[in-house]
Amino acid sequence: MSEDSDDEPIFGPSPAETHTPALPALVLVSTPIGNLQDLSPRARDTLAGVDVVLCEDTRTSAVLLRAHGIKTKMTALHEHNEAGLVPKLVAAMEKGARYALISDAGTPLVSDPGYRLVRAAIAAGLGVGGVPGPNAAVLALTLSGLPPQPFLFSGFLAPKTGARAAALAALASLEAAGLKATHVFYEAPHRLAGFLGDARAAFGARPAAVCRELSKHFEEVRRGNLEALAGYYAANAARGEITVVIGPAEAAAATAETLDAALAAALGQMSLKDAVNAVAAATGLAKKLVYARALEVK
Repeated sequence: MSEDSDDEPIFGPSPAETHTPALPALVLVSTPIGNLQDLSPRARDTLAGVDVVLCEDTRTSAVLLRAHGIKTKMTALHEHNEAGLVPKLVAAMEKGARYALISDAGTPLVSDPGYRLVRAAIAAGLGVGGVPGPNAAVLALTLSGLPPQPFLFSGFLAPKTGARAAALAALASLEAAGLKATHVFYEAPHRLAGFLGDARAAFGARPAAVCRELSKHFEEVRRGNLEALAGYYAANAARGEITVVIGPAEAAAATAETLDAALAAALGQMSLKDAVNAVAAATGLAKKLVYARALEVK
């Protein structure tokens, strides 16, 4: 099996190579998030049937392909080279090349490269398909014991404390305006304790779950409130891939202060009409009352 470098990317089939005619130009293939046995038969057939597999790291993907006897050539596509490769890949697809796009683990584009390529392929009128499969965010959500819908996936927040705290505060402001959803985040293990501390400051001690090494030998789901989890991981370093799930805001009786806070947050992001509708729905107060107060606040 060839493990091609960024310097010598492969853009299409050689004269002796063929691919499955039914495949669209670009197929987004979900790959295992830990256990190599989680690759579906359809995913395996797709990876074996395309001309080239586009992947984040050929060394990582080589392990997966080798485990399933797939000998398709690979080309690296990542955040550092995606912009430059996309026009060449689109041109190759227009001439008949067929690609599969995978990430190192899970569903492509979910906190991983590939969005530019997908948008360019769609803009060019090329077929884009997908093979569903493993996804750490959805698996963590189902294992957390927290309400599964609606949920809001925010991926990785900014690594620095100030920017991360600001992002969490913005989500808390949206909750004040009526958002009620379970939150799902990805986080690096060395930043987990800091993230949980910032989340505790933004959301209070609400229920949460830290899901670690999902589908792997040392899989762990630790459930508790944000205060307890922040304390635990401040004293115990985390390892592996981390997904954090935080429960939705609890319904609370509206007060003059919470009404004003909700209106301020809503009016900063939407029209007067939409803000009134959102706050009325969130607080259970009559729209006429909320509208009258909104005019005063505005």
